[in-house]
Amino acid sequence: MKLATYRAGGQDKVGIVHANDARLFDLAAAAGRDGGDPAFASMLALIDAGDAALDKARGIFEKHGSDAALSVAVAGAEILAPVPEPRQCRDGMSFPIHILGAPKGQRRLAARAANDMAELARIDAEPPGELPDVYKKIPIYYITNRFSVRGTNTTVQWPRYSKVMDYELEYGVITKNKGANISAAKAKDHIFGYTIFNDFSARDAQRLEMEGRLGPAKGKSFDGGNVMGPWIVTPDEIGDPYKLKMECRVNGKVRSAGVSDGMLFSFEELIAHITQDETLMPGEFIGSGTVGNGCGLELGWYLEHNDEIELEVEKIGVLRNKVVRQDV
Repeated sequence: MKLATYRAGGQDKVGIVHANDARLFDLAAAAGRDGGDPAFASMLALIDAGDAALDKARGIFEKHGSDAALSVAVAGAEILAPVPEPRQCRDGMSFPIHILGAPKGQRRLAARAANDMAELARIDAEPPGELPDVYKKIPIYYITNRFSVRGTNTTVQWPRYSKVMDYELEYGVITKNKGANISAAKAKDHIFGYTIFNDFSARDAQRLEMEGRLGPAKGKSFDGGNVMGPWIVTPDEIGDPYKLKMECRVNGKVRSAGVSDGMLFSFEELIAHITQDETLMPGEFIGSGTVGNGCGLELGWYLEHNDEIELEVEKIGVLRNKVVRQDV
């Protein structure tokens, strides 16, 4: 099942995506035909209500799905982030090619900023290097601003303190079932579904602050910079989440491509690590981190004013956004 949060008639609604991703079925309105159900008031309410609510949603769609009055066209709807305010927002660093390429990209940025062409040539000539041991020992992630989440078709306002804007091709999970000290073997019971994530990044700000060795802050956290969507796909429709084709297009041209294969730690292992003496809440987002060569930092090819970015992940859909400078 594909589940979206969308706005219609001034209200935020939860809908089942159907008709080849072209229609949105209003779950609350349909449930109202049978007396109503508070589980369909929001995506968080649906997640909190557990698997029984998902089963009920399927049953309601089977009963009322043919009623055209209960669906609207995706093309004419305002699609919000599937969980507009996640209860927590974490992003990993799981793909070795990105882990090796990102620091090299930051050093390229520094060399360009200093107009040091000799240093730039030296960096470009370097071999890939070895993966630091820490990435093999434990899953690495950071916590970002859960209130800066936006959905597909939104315009991302380029932060005024940055001149180097970047995209990141990622996907992630939305959690369910509160719990702590969850084993990797049991972690599938805590995955509600999968969505696409574009971790927009102010690379020049990030380069400076990472010298402080505390993790990204203003390089990542600015209004609207955490983009998710277009919807959540439940695990039964995904199959193997570690074999999905992933692609980024900028202004219609392929910029990055990859596969979700090769994560150093699976989402199940991430959940096991996160929940060591820490409670996982339903409705959290956990990102995969950037797929290899899935950002401009690795490729030396950054975003420009008015660029349109599309992230596509197999079996999930396409997440579309535009970036605009605020100082032009």
